[in-house]
Amino acid sequence: MSRTIHDIMKVSPIVPVMVINDVKHAVPLAKALVKGGLKVLEITLRTDAALESIRQIKAEVPDAIVGAGTIINIETLNAAIDAGAEFIVSPGTTETLIDAALKTGVPLLPGVANPSEAMRLLEKGITAMKFFPAEAAGGVPMLKSIGAPIPQITFCPTGGVSQKNVKDYYRLKNVACVGGSWMCTASLVDAENWEEITRLASEAIELATA
Repeated sequence: MSRTIHDIMKVSPIVPVMVINDVKHAVPLAKALVKGGLKVLEITLRTDAALESIRQIKAEVPDAIVGAGTIINIETLNAAIDAGAEFIVSPGTTETLIDAALKTGVPLLPGVANPSEAMRLLEKGITAMKFFPAEAAGGVPMLKSIGAPIPQITFCPTGGVSQKNVKDYYRLKNVACVGGSWMCTASLVDAENWEEITRLASEAIELATA
């Protein structure tokens, strides 16, 4: 049986949001994160290296569940699926994109920033959503407020999440996992400091779940 987006969200408490500028970093970065316990990886389609990075991680890091982020239109949706993305993440929602994504059958984590957007997706049967940009959109208080009248939605808050607030998000009843990039910053990746990335990945789990 194929994984649903809810299945994927339960695998790791933290989903690293990865911006890969050089394909040579893709596999060692993924291995470092998986070694630290973070197996669900979101590769953002913000660079020319992103799609090939997805292909290489899929081929060489079997323990990883590789998804594509920054899906903003039909073109990026199709490109991500062709590259082998196991789930797709959008920063926001449009009728065209969501309808097309649902037709593919690939697990989808669409982005919302307020209750109205969440309700529109709920009408389509979608109950797993990315809350983005989390801090700018109201943070923990907003998610608590949404959870009261719409408890059937599960969120992955992303955007402004850090070591300082990850536990506050993760302990919410309507949060299954949290997206963040502090464990795989550009400076760490450029320096190829895989050991530190592994340490930060492991620490992130402890910070969220302690």
